[in-house]
Amino acid sequence: MSILDQALAQKAPFLSEYEAKLLLAEYGIPVTKDRLAKNADQAVAAANELGYPVVLKGCGRTLLHKTELDLVRVNLRSADQVRATAAEMLARLPKEADGLLVAPMLDTRREFIAGVTQDAQFGPVVAFGLGGIFTETIKDVAFRVAPFEVRDALDLIHDVQARKLMRAVRGMPEIDKDAMARLLSNLSKLAASQSAVVEVDCNPILADGSQPVVADALVKLRG
Repeated sequence: MSILDQALAQKAPFLSEYEAKLLLAEYGIPVTKDRLAKNADQAVAAANELGYPVVLKGCGRTLLHKTELDLVRVNLRSADQVRATAAEMLARLPKEADGLLVAPMLDTRREFIAGVTQDAQFGPVVAFGLGGIFTETIKDVAFRVAPFEVRDALDLIHDVQARKLMRAVRGMPEIDKDAMARLLSNLSKLAASQSAVVEVDCNPILADGSQPVVADALVKLRG
């Protein structure tokens, strides 16, 4: 049984971040190579495997706003830091949570968002635009009806001013526009093929070198 089928059978309204990223990866959408840890020892082992620095995040289907719940720690640079932080966070997790996600720490200087919403007339629609702290203020977002191909995704990227941040700037490498277009096209195909998926929020999308990667994801299910 797939992760999506299992969540639907359990009548879960949301996937956990770990589950959401596994679903995205099934559609060829690049996501961070997270590890799920149940205890501090597992968190340290995961961090050693991924390489420092790392991020720790609470993980579970009910943990929709991890930052507000003070369940995100970034830029952890040693095994001792990870062990102490993991123990502190695990002690505060709700008992229905799955554990902690251990994720690589990526460059946060350029943030993008992509998502899926349901339009009453057109059905699933994909949004793309500027992420980060100015998302709500500037509202630099464009939309396309799903599904669409890479060439249409390139047009979608061109429709937002945030595309200029994908250029090589201030010592940061150019972000691969074709790779971002493939990400958006694949997201549109997920939206069009999975009627049980009501919303998807990929926020933020960060750069790993030149490649765009979904660093956090939320998936809402129908019913």
